[in-house]
Amino acid sequence: MDAGLGTKPVSRLALTLSIPTIVAQGANASYTIIDRLFIGHIPYDGNAAMTGVGICFPILLAVTAFASLIGAGGAPRASIEFGRGDIGKAERILGTSTAFLVMIAVVLTVVLQIGKRPILMAFGASEATIGYAVDFLSIYLAGTVFVQLTLGLNSFISAQGRTTTAMVSVLIGTGISIMLDPVFIFVFGWGVRGAAAANVIAQLISSIWVVGFLSSERSAIRLRLEHIRFDPLILPVLSLGLAPFIMQITECLINVVFNVGLQRYGGDDYITAITIITSLMQIVGVLTGGFQQGIQPIIGFNFGARSMERVRQAIRMAFVTQIVSATALVSVLAAFPGFFATWFTDKPDVIAIVTQMMPVFVCGWGVFGIQMGVQCSLVGMGQAAPSIFLAILRKLILLVPLAVTLPHWLGVDGIFIAEPISDATSGIIAGLLFLFLYRKIRASAEGVTVIRR
Repeated sequence: MDAGLGTKPVSRLALTLSIPTIVAQGANASYTIIDRLFIGHIPYDGNAAMTGVGICFPILLAVTAFASLIGAGGAPRASIEFGRGDIGKAERILGTSTAFLVMIAVVLTVVLQIGKRPILMAFGASEATIGYAVDFLSIYLAGTVFVQLTLGLNSFISAQGRTTTAMVSVLIGTGISIMLDPVFIFVFGWGVRGAAAANVIAQLISSIWVVGFLSSERSAIRLRLEHIRFDPLILPVLSLGLAPFIMQITECLINVVFNVGLQRYGGDDYITAITIITSLMQIVGVLTGGFQQGIQPIIGFNFGARSMERVRQAIRMAFVTQIVSATALVSVLAAFPGFFATWFTDKPDVIAIVTQMMPVFVCGWGVFGIQMGVQCSLVGMGQAAPSIFLAILRKLILLVPLAVTLPHWLGVDGIFIAEPISDATSGIIAGLLFLFLYRKIRASAEGVTVIRR
């Protein structure tokens, strides 16, 4: 029932598990990208509408960050217990995670619905774009619980090595969204509200699929009604999930800092441009995130089983795939920025900004691949504290201060330049930290005798 996590050759297993997760990551990212592709081509209002939806993006990131807090923390913990042979504890972790995902969804929905307009204005909306932002967000928030369950619980399917099933979970929703988007936006004339409605329906159906699978006999770690309760087991889940959560919630903060700064120093066209750039960067995140979700169960299972040579091989795969994929994709984006910009807009001023700033914005991502490899490895081995430090380092210690201060001397260009400086610096520091930590982690793990149950 371990899908070969402890027996199959690591390199082949890593690729086998990663391909479905890459497809799933791509499908998940496509919700946002496809919305923007359609919205950007709404007659007369396309650019303003896309800018309004771009203002909502930090809130969407915050919603998914809370799903990651539980899913990215609970799934590796369950994977480690699965490797140890303690299926009962793995199932308790799953049930507790489900209870907290629902609770978080309810709180987020109420708070954000009440405060959405002032929040959006604070996040960089203008009078020309606030209406589109409010229309989109009002409907999107109705599906918060479905987003939490789909993203948070799908990680528990991947943790079993069932990455193809996890891929199907996301593809179902993506296919529905792709079909409904043009109908709701253009045929029914609902505009941004149509995009949000399509998203809610798609996430609803995906969540039904995920919960149904985890509750069935096909799942090695089953979701049982008696385990869906608030349990102290959530504490180690939260400690491990905090690093991925910080990575995503600080991405929300960065988007706010970018939008506010770009509005101040450049205006709506610059916000539209950064919306396009971040949409394209999601494609890079698809590949790197897919490799991470494919390799992490191998690390977690074998770390739990104390098969440290297999852990070492999986870590090596994590570094190679993260660095190579990030470097290759950002090189393509940097080489043809104007071409990619035309996917979203036909406005010459916006295309010119993307053409100028895309190569600057992405040039540090090759080095940042080191940090992504480190994060994948540390989370897989249950190492919460260093993961949290690295998550804080890049965004809060480096990027936010740079994005706030550099524009005082460099104008609007300083906001874009802040990104590669922080990416490269954090990647180098992460690599050095891992060299120090891994020897200690391996020595400690090899000195422990595991009693299988």
